[in-house]
Amino acid sequence: MRPVIEIEACREGHVRLLNSVAALTEGELRAASLLPGYSRAHVIAHIANKAWAHVVLLGGAAAGEVRRLHPEGYDSDEAAREGACRPGDELRSELERSLAALEAAWDHLDEGRWDVRGVMMAGSRTMAEIVGHHLRNVEVHHVDLDVGYRPADWPRTFVDGELARRLRALPDRAEHPELLAWLLGRGPCPALAPW
Repeated sequence: MRPVIEIEACREGHVRLLNSVAALTEGELRAASLLPGYSRAHVIAHIANKAWAHVVLLGGAAAGEVRRLHPEGYDSDEAAREGACRPGDELRSELERSLAALEAAWDHLDEGRWDVRGVMMAGSRTMAEIVGHHLRNVEVHHVDLDVGYRPADWPRTFVDGELARRLRALPDRAEHPELLAWLLGRGPCPALAPW
């Protein structure tokens, strides 16, 4: 089923993100982001690259094919580095085009195709689940840009959905006794494996 609420949250997130990126000068684009080793330009290139990859997955679903997020051997860090080298106007334009293409792909995917799966780095996901993945990508990386957008600004739709997913996955990311002790207020927060 078409994830209407999540798609609307993505569209609203796109507007916020594009407004933030439009306000950045060339120098500000080259400044460090909150992601170690990534400038703001790297983060913007990453968001655009991921949006284009989601367009490919949705195109596969529309054709009744299961496609992979990235081709074999794809290096997302290298792709972000290459994208980050573009002039600011070109980088902003690429972000805008990628998000518009993704929105168009959502609009044109038939209702019966939202359960078709695509292969993400973490495994197989439905097209509906991939919308949630994109929402996380936009919201978290908007914070990573360090332009004044904070977790407190995240929309309720994102927080409620993502928190539920993270909590379900939490037992897989820490030792159970340590995790339970922390949840019961009887121990420190355990080190979590990457998500």
